[in-house]
Amino acid sequence: MRKFGFLLFLLGNVMWFAACGSSNGGSGTVTSVSVSCSPSTVGSGGTSQCSATVGGTGNFSSTVTWSTTAGSISTSGLLTAPTVSSSTSVTVTATSTQNTSVSGTATVTVTTTGAANLAPIIVDSGPQNIGTVNVAFVTVTVCIPGTTTCQTIDHVQVDTGSEGLRLLSSASGGEFNLSLPSETSGGNSVDECLVFADGYVWGPVNTATVTVSGETATNVPVQLMIPATSSPGVPSTCSSQNPSGGNGNEGGSLMAFGANGLIGVGPFQNDCGDYCADQGSSCNGTSGAPCVYYTCTSSGSCSATNLGNSQQVPNPVTGFTDSNGVLIQLPSVPDGGSSDVSGSLIFGINTQSNNNLNLAGNVYQIPDSGSNAGDLITTYNGAAYPNSFLDSGSNGLFFLDSSTTGIPTCTFTNGSGWYCPSTSPDNITATNQGQDANGDPLGTPGSANFSIENTSNLFNTNNTAFSTLGGPNPGAFDFGLSFFFGKNVFTAIDGATVSGAPTGPFFAY
Repeated sequence: MRKFGFLLFLLGNVMWFAACGSSNGGSGTVTSVSVSCSPSTVGSGGTSQCSATVGGTGNFSSTVTWSTTAGSISTSGLLTAPTVSSSTSVTVTATSTQNTSVSGTATVTVTTTGAANLAPIIVDSGPQNIGTVNVAFVTVTVCIPGTTTCQTIDHVQVDTGSEGLRLLSSASGGEFNLSLPSETSGGNSVDECLVFADGYVWGPVNTATVTVSGETATNVPVQLMIPATSSPGVPSTCSSQNPSGGNGNEGGSLMAFGANGLIGVGPFQNDCGDYCADQGSSCNGTSGAPCVYYTCTSSGSCSATNLGNSQQVPNPVTGFTDSNGVLIQLPSVPDGGSSDVSGSLIFGINTQSNNNLNLAGNVYQIPDSGSNAGDLITTYNGAAYPNSFLDSGSNGLFFLDSSTTGIPTCTFTNGSGWYCPSTSPDNITATNQGQDANGDPLGTPGSANFSIENTSNLFNTNNTAFSTLGGPNPGAFDFGLSFFFGKNVFTAIDGATVSGAPTGPFFAY
């Protein structure tokens, strides 16, 4: 049986980090603003995510206001390019809110054609600067099917460890407020309980048209995440699945979830598969028999149900033109981290010139069924860990435990979830290898080396992107977003055909 998703925020520590920063102050002096936009060349009407770095002394404010010479730009720095008939240069300006005489600019070239399969990624402090670290965000447009009534949602987290688009409702403090048609079964609405590594989300399944950059999928089931106070209420067979020490209903608030939504672009076609189609109604709310889909009456009474694959929340990439997988590109960041890093989410593998699999050094096949579905074999110090995985939705490198690695955990409040090596950085040598459904190795082992720095030191910076942030995860390696920096990481979807490569699912980097 496959896993139903991974999402590690460890938000208690992330919030502590935000409190240590100086981004909300205003008593210091602002001396500079620098601006970067990714991509720096976009097609007519395309988007580019711009970010600003504010320099200064003392407890200064890092907030800016955005303006552009053409097109439009959001408060989070997302530029929507104008429609052009010839190549045009657009100047984007970020101006300090503390000292409006200080500003910075960047130039974006708008061409008559562009890569429709490329969407900008930004790693920053999250929506409303809530203080997230190592979270990759993208912008998604959602429309009522068959209409031009749409809403563009920024700061939607990119997650290769789950499948499906999930939007934080306005009742939970998210941006989304459209009235989408409900998904129904037997005349009743369909709701979903999806469990992650640190909590769960609950809410109705609706139907939408989903666009990311120039890729569009129509009539896609998506989940709307709602708070416990909304109707229908969370069934006990859902809340009982909250992991030990978990945060409960993480879809209850923006601060708890850390994003305006989640786009799961992992290695499977949908978020549950045959288990939910055949055994969903016989669940008991345990990890061995999780309850995922429910039908709910108008009075709010919900019962676990079987739900066919076609009605389940799908990986939205399967509905795009470039539909066989994704490529995440993020630049390298130095020890100590960087602030507001820009990258790209590229749809398709070997479908266009910008997603050639040759950008990866090795392909790691993973099973689409069995107890190790979606997992790699990671070998460390001669021991094999066959339940390891790549997951951009985890905000660190989570692996083994202190007794195995010899790396101490941190002593600050809630620091047991993070590593604080006495020698920082601490270099870790490991390998990854593919496997089949029986757990037998496939392919050639490849390097999975990385470094871990003292988390306490990292959190005492204003940076938001770290390649050396990590913590314990007994018995396995979770290669979270830290591992993605400086790499081209491909995720191929199960059953997908990739020219010159094995049939999905596989990871490659």
